[in-house]
Amino acid sequence: MHPGGSGDPDTGPIPILGPRPAPPPGRSPAEARAAEPPAPGPEPRAAVTEAPTPTTEEIGPTLVPGARQPTGRAGRNMVAAIGVGAGLGAVILASLLIYRPAFLLVVTAAVLVAVVELVRALQAGGARPPVVPVLVGTVAMIALAWTRGGSGLVVGFLLTVLAVLLWRLGTGPAGYLRDASAGVLVTLYVPLLAGFAVLLLVPDDGAARVLAFIATVVGNDVGGFAAGVLFGKHPMAPSISPKKSWEGMAGSVLACVLIATPIVVLALEGPWWGGVLFGAALAVTATIGDLGESLIKRDLGIKDMGNLLPGHGGIMDRLDSLLPSAAVAYLLLSVLVPG
Repeated sequence: MHPGGSGDPDTGPIPILGPRPAPPPGRSPAEARAAEPPAPGPEPRAAVTEAPTPTTEEIGPTLVPGARQPTGRAGRNMVAAIGVGAGLGAVILASLLIYRPAFLLVVTAAVLVAVVELVRALQAGGARPPVVPVLVGTVAMIALAWTRGGSGLVVGFLLTVLAVLLWRLGTGPAGYLRDASAGVLVTLYVPLLAGFAVLLLVPDDGAARVLAFIATVVGNDVGGFAAGVLFGKHPMAPSISPKKSWEGMAGSVLACVLIATPIVVLALEGPWWGGVLFGAALAVTATIGDLGESLIKRDLGIKDMGNLLPGHGGIMDRLDSLLPSAAVAYLLLSVLVPG
């Protein structure tokens, strides 16, 4: 309480408003201001020191709901990848061994989805390939390959390319070359190469030919993955696919030869050296196909072509090594083991 006051708490000295009093004689205004006590102000705050944020090494990995969890050196969910791969293999085996034409339905469905995935990826990169003529041409090319052989596949491809070029005319000249070229690329890359898998099925022993082709490519993926994870030290193409190594490539060749040779000899009655050649050639083409799709994805700035298959990505991510290998497998088996 202030003595003799009204009972209000003491709030400090009352500031003087108005002009400052004249300085005493003998002092300059600057000296007078320096001698005045400082005006009351807020008390200084105590310095606050923030604790450093702990690093991941100090507290361990934090599992955030909804975030992608660590997957190890493989770079993917191996449990999901193995489960999906086994399911796809069962569908392919059943279609080949029970009723061969059912394999055409499997191929057609997979290729149609892959075309849509690739078109969407190219659209994200700025191109607008015509999707309708490519989808219609895909069905026509597979049907013609099954009924008319290689000549039917070529005719279907040429007609599809013509349809792509004419269809794109309807949207004007702006970006025509870019969009039309992208449409031709999709037609060449997916349905044309997939048509060679249909050509493999046409002979009487077509089921064995398709199994030899698919099993060898699967061996490429499994052998390359295992050898790369265990021994990979020398990158093959670090700017395209950093995880691919020359050690993994050696594992791919070895696995392909070990799988292809007994199938070619026992199921197709071909020479043993033909099996070795077949396995080594498909190891090369499957790796080139994988790197080719990785190059496209790097250029477009995406990780996967889709997310339909857990642990794998999209259908196109599974067909990347199969598509070029189908053409090489058809050509080699036509020479090594004529139908």
